[in-house]
Amino acid sequence: MGRPKLLLPWGATSIIGHLISQWQKLHAEQIAVVCAENQVALHAELDRLSFPKNGRIPNPDPLRGMFSSIQCAARWKGWPGGLSHWAVALGDQPHLQETTLGMVLEFSASNPGKICQPSWQNHRRHPVVFPAAVFAQLGAARESNLKAFLDARAPERASCGIDDPGLGVDLDLPIDYERAVAAFAPGDQFTSPAPS
Repeated sequence: MGRPKLLLPWGATSIIGHLISQWQKLHAEQIAVVCAENQVALHAELDRLSFPKNGRIPNPDPLRGMFSSIQCAARWKGWPGGLSHWAVALGDQPHLQETTLGMVLEFSASNPGKICQPSWQNHRRHPVVFPAAVFAQLGAARESNLKAFLDARAPERASCGIDDPGLGVDLDLPIDYERAVAAFAPGDQFTSPAPS
C-alpha cells in the first residue's frame, strides 16, 4: 500500500477506527489490537481514537506474519476471565457489513463448540470465531499458519453461507483499496494521519 493499511481513510475515520467501532456496536466484551511496538503512527491513531493502551497486544516479531499476531493474542494475559469465544478479525476488512459480522456471531452462538466462519461462494472467509478451548491451543500451535491450524481441526469447524460480496475482497494493493472505498465505504472521507 505504501503506507500502513490500518491508517487509510474509511468513511469518517480510519480503517482501524471503523473496525473498532463495528465491534463496539456488536457489544464485544473485549477488543484488542495486535501491533508492533515500533508502529508509531498506528499507536498515535489508537491514541487519537482513545483506544486504551491496555488493549494493545505487542507482537515482538511481526515479520513472521499474521499467524504470529494471532498467537500473540492467544498467549496474552490481558483477556478478562469468563470469555467463551474470540473473534479473530483481519485489519483489512472494513468493508464487511455489520450484519455479516452479527450473523457470524449468531451462528457461533448456535454452534458454541465449533470454530465458526462465514463462507461466500463455497470458500471459508474471515472473521473466525474460536471457542475458548481452541483459542487457547493457538498460543502453542506448531502449524506454520492459520489455514494449517484450521485444516488440522476440520471436524471442529462449521461455516455459514452469507451473501456478502465483501467476504471475497482483500485489500492487498492500492487498487483493491480504491475499489473497496468506491463500493463499500460510507461517504465523508476522513483524512488519515501522515505516514511516519
